[in-house]
Amino acid sequence: MSRLLPEPLANGHRPAAGFTLVELIIVVVIVGILMAVALPGYQESMRKGRRVDAKAGLMDAANRQERYMLDRSRYATDMTQLGFAADPMISEEGHYAIDVQEPDPPDPNCPIATCYVLNAIPVANGAQVGDTRCASFSLSSGGARTATGTGSTECW
Repeated sequence: MSRLLPEPLANGHRPAAGFTLVELIIVVVIVGILMAVALPGYQESMRKGRRVDAKAGLMDAANRQERYMLDRSRYATDMTQLGFAADPMISEEGHYAIDVQEPDPPDPNCPIATCYVLNAIPVANGAQVGDTRCASFSLSSGGARTATGTGSTECW
């Protein structure tokens, strides 16, 4: 029969079983280092995945704008006109607020009735507020896709 406890020493005492404090501290330090390296990468990966929410919301709103234009010969100036519950509209996953605006700077040849810009900005106190690489997204009636942030050229 095998024993779970170590064999007694010659003096009758058993050697200590378990971990020493030094071994425990080493494990905690290693886990801390791994977390310090892995956590930022994980958070950036999550932010990148949530950016899809903004793009999908902008594309949905743009499609609705085009249908609105076909029916009424002008673009909507309010997201509720496009069938959304609120203005601004909150994206499907709730990470971005999407609103329609007149082109900036205003173009006298392209008023809101014939041109629009859809903007997606992170919801206040939401998970995307700290996204500095792709802070906001825009989609215009002409198809121009832009973004703001430190990596704005890579956002779309």
